[in-house]
Amino acid sequence: MKEIYSIAVDGPSGAGKSSLARRCASAFGFIYVDTGAIYRCVGLAAYRKGIDRKDAGAVSAMLPELEIKIAYDDKGEQRMYLNGEDVSREIREPHISLCASDVSAIPQVRAFLLEMQRKMAEENSVIMDGRDIGTVVLPNAQLKIFLTASPEARAERRMLELKEKGVEQSFEEVLEEINQRDRKDSCRETAPLREAEDAIHVDTSKISFEESFEVLCGIIEQKLHIKRLEKRK
Repeated sequence: MKEIYSIAVDGPSGAGKSSLARRCASAFGFIYVDTGAIYRCVGLAAYRKGIDRKDAGAVSAMLPELEIKIAYDDKGEQRMYLNGEDVSREIREPHISLCASDVSAIPQVRAFLLEMQRKMAEENSVIMDGRDIGTVVLPNAQLKIFLTASPEARAERRMLELKEKGVEQSFEEVLEEINQRDRKDSCRETAPLREAEDAIHVDTSKISFEESFEVLCGIIEQKLHIKRLEKRK
């Protein structure tokens, strides 16, 4: 019977978790699960309905109406569907990022989505990224990585991502959004962003994406005793 592995990647907004976790998942033949995208779907739904996303009662009442699905396209890219609509692009807008942070602080929302996330890890080898994967969602993951970078480095990277998508924002605006998101995620009462005691800390502030990728692959190979697909004979 094939062994199932679970890798938890946590860290602050803009640390490169999604891009690196996706690349690593492809390298090892795992399924990549971007849990932040799931919360973004809830945030988008609240935004569209004009609901105060900090109103736990109103947001909780909306949850039974939501059907959130994760699918993968021909390239292995994760696609997010909200009530049958592909919202993969829309959930990446900066204002939806803040909405996601607010709704993710609501206990009922986290409980609503927790089973979905754990079920995927029970049935597949996954690399799952978020902010409380190693501490709450997958506390028994075989490997936990806390991926971080300075706010300034994260803001620079975020600016490049937005520019590629045709969105123009100043460095100051992006940096303030990063700092605001950090404060919200670290200070919230429910599942705050924190590093698991048994996580491996990786700071990518001064290294490139490719260098960061090699660091993570090296950790996975060493800790789980497995090889990348392209390196297997």
